Amino acid sequence: MKQIFKYLIILLLATLTGQQTIQAQAPVMKWDFETVRNRSVIEELTNISDTIEGNFEWAEGVSGKGIRLDGFTTRIVRQSKDITKPGRAFTIEAWVALGEYPLNWCPVITTESDEVKGYRLMIGPYGQVSFETAISEQWISCTSADEAVPLRKWMHITGVYTAKKELALYINGGLVSSQVIKGALTFPSKASCILGMVAVPGRPSNTIRTWGTVEAYYGLDGIVDDINVFSTALTANQVKNNFMKVKSVVPDIKPRRLPAIEKNPGHFGAYYTKLKYYPGWDNLWPVDQDPDIVVCFDNNPTKFIFWRGTRYGPAWVSENENWMADQSLETWGNGKNDIEGCFEHMQDRHCRFSHVRIIENNEARAVVHWRYALVSSHDHTWMPDPKTGWECWVDEYYYIYPDGSAIRKVSWNKGTTGRAIQYQESLPLTQPGQQSKDVIWNDYVHIADYKYNKIAVSVDQGKKSASWTEKYTIQQFNFKSENKPYICFEPCNEMWVRWIDGGYNHFPVNQARSDGRWAKETDRPTHFMSSPCSDPVIHESGNRLFWMGLYGMNNMNMDELISFGRSWAYAPALSLSGNGTISKGYDKTQRCYQLENQNSKVSSVELTLMGSNDSPIINPAIVVKNWNSNGAKILVNGKENGKYKAGINHQLDGDELVLYIPLKSEVPVKITILP
Repeated sequence: MKQIFKYLIILLLATLTGQQTIQAQAPVMKWDFETVRNRSVIEELTNISDTIEGNFEWAEGVSGKGIRLDGFTTRIVRQSKDITKPGRAFTIEAWVALGEYPLNWCPVITTESDEVKGYRLMIGPYGQVSFETAISEQWISCTSADEAVPLRKWMHITGVYTAKKELALYINGGLVSSQVIKGALTFPSKASCILGMVAVPGRPSNTIRTWGTVEAYYGLDGIVDDINVFSTALTANQVKNNFMKVKSVVPDIKPRRLPAIEKNPGHFGAYYTKLKYYPGWDNLWPVDQDPDIVVCFDNNPTKFIFWRGTRYGPAWVSENENWMADQSLETWGNGKNDIEGCFEHMQDRHCRFSHVRIIENNEARAVVHWRYALVSSHDHTWMPDPKTGWECWVDEYYYIYPDGSAIRKVSWNKGTTGRAIQYQESLPLTQPGQQSKDVIWNDYVHIADYKYNKIAVSVDQGKKSASWTEKYTIQQFNFKSENKPYICFEPCNEMWVRWIDGGYNHFPVNQARSDGRWAKETDRPTHFMSSPCSDPVIHESGNRLFWMGLYGMNNMNMDELISFGRSWAYAPALSLSGNGTISKGYDKTQRCYQLENQNSKVSSVELTLMGSNDSPIINPAIVVKNWNSNGAKILVNGKENGKYKAGINHQLDGDELVLYIPLKSEVPVKITILP
């Protein structure tokens, strides 16, 4: 009834002012999204029903209701039989509020065919607007400058066509571009009219490796309202009046920030959860509760997150939500696979080959297992065996301790990676609206060795293409955060450093199947740098190869971090007193001393850690196998240590006692473990 009443008013005005007003003000096709039945938008005046495909929500529009498009699945389709074909002049107008820019040029509304016929009103990957018509089988465009459409703000965009005269483009009532045309529009006879999505699959813009990019459908992410097509060319004043008559409102669209923990538990542990990004993205995932894992720490606001948005590749998150991720095992270029780009965890956008699980979780330690296959953007796995079908699979174990540190152990079968391989690549992330300078200081990374040689690598040096390969073993990113991420490698690690500004946004969260996309806008999360990269020491165990690193995020300075790294890389020797317990040595892959009780009953264990300046004792961890007791009590140099943490890890072959002891010493320390 609202629309019928509106048109009666228009008809009355036309009677008073002349027929031209009817032609100028009454649209021949209209989508106001006020009436929806059975997933169809109803145009009340004509009762035409247009199908809504995909996921959508209602949102406040500029006038009544608008429709929220998710950018992935949503489009509105009007069948060709219901389309009013344009004549010698027509106008398209729409109200649009975007959450982020489309991956490439994407129509607000289009009626087009593969034969280059039709018209379309488009928004581009840099926030441009373009009004395009097909004349003599060529698209003739009238286009705005970049960022003409800011994010999270209602914008009124209008395209006006006059045959053999011009195209004109208006934004918020003002003329921004015009284009002289000599011919007339050729209209397709059978094409549908589509709102909010490309008519045919296409590639994202700004791809780095086109052969590693797959064409796909993509759409607008945001809210649209009052999309109208008029059968006349509106004048500049009429366009301005249509813009001015709508009262400005703030659209209900939030920045697409990476997930934040709503309530930190305040104590150490690994937790299954379901992290929320934003509804349009979240609704894509056919998962139930608890698909993600978050590890929290005592007296440390940082988090260690295994999330679908990073394909479960873990990220350290600072107190002010700066994210630090890392690359998986990566390989490329093997005969026919040359055309598919990189094979890595980044390309597994649906996490088909990537998953995580908590396999140990107690007061002293959490262990998370991440398993993945190397995948290309074409969803192909790397080098499947022609006889068995098995391909390259990687197991990563993270042994995580309450001090905000973790050992990363990466292992795979021999002969499954091919010749070209990259083991590690540091990937700091930015939030929407951020640039790299908002996350890191000018001296963006500090690198060092275990002899306390240190270098601060600056952005300015990087721009001069400074790069080198040395046996550096430690890196710490100089985040603009109190807590900074770091990695300590084993001695003989080789590290190289480079600076690449701008970043890439094919990872994280992006669902486009692209092996690299330059980030030209800050509309969505990106990763930048891709450096330092390391070639770590590779170990061999049976049919498996593996490497390891000490990761974490805290407020240590570089000298403290070197000392901490030495406590792991050059762990103090351990000596046992008494009978009944044997030492299995120090396990670097777990950052802990391995003991085993050989008695049927548990008795006290006395040991000495031979701390020194070269082998400092810093927060040691101890595992005692066959510990048949409910817990333990710790004495350090004969005195009770009330800060230690003890956990029982229940195994099929007997219980393990896991101890974490907050302790720093450069002299020998005697530790007594009592049942």
